[in-house]
Amino acid sequence: MIVILLKDVKGTGKAGDVVKVKDGFATNMLIPKGLASAASDKSIRSLEKQKALVVEKKAGEHAKAEKMAERLAEVSVSIASKAGEGGRLFGSITSKDIADALKEQHNIDIDKKKFVIDAPIKHLGEFEITIKLYQEVSAKLKVDVTG
Repeated sequence: MIVILLKDVKGTGKAGDVVKVKDGFATNMLIPKGLASAASDKSIRSLEKQKALVVEKKAGEHAKAEKMAERLAEVSVSIASKAGEGGRLFGSITSKDIADALKEQHNIDIDKKKFVIDAPIKHLGEFEITIKLYQEVSAKLKVDVTG
């Protein structure tokens, strides 16, 4: 019997796959538990349309992320903070501080979880922060910490 998997099934396939399984496995296990549905010409065409829409949506999001990466490469963010002797900050600059400054100075709203900060920023100076915008798309942002 040919079925369309609705959820991932270990040893059989992933959600959205059209697979051939034994009749008993399909009628006694997969279909009653809602893991699969019987494949017909109509359902296969519908599945192909859904897959095409998903691919199109991902391509649009990827292009949007690349545009954002180009825009971020051109801007820099300045953050003022109190510092003691030798340029050491009282506290540190966090990804939330950078996201807030980016929103305030350039009207670019990026979630603070997308910022990749290797080491805490605890000194005055210029830093380069990586932002993961999408799968395989990341941008560099220049952050200037002033006293």
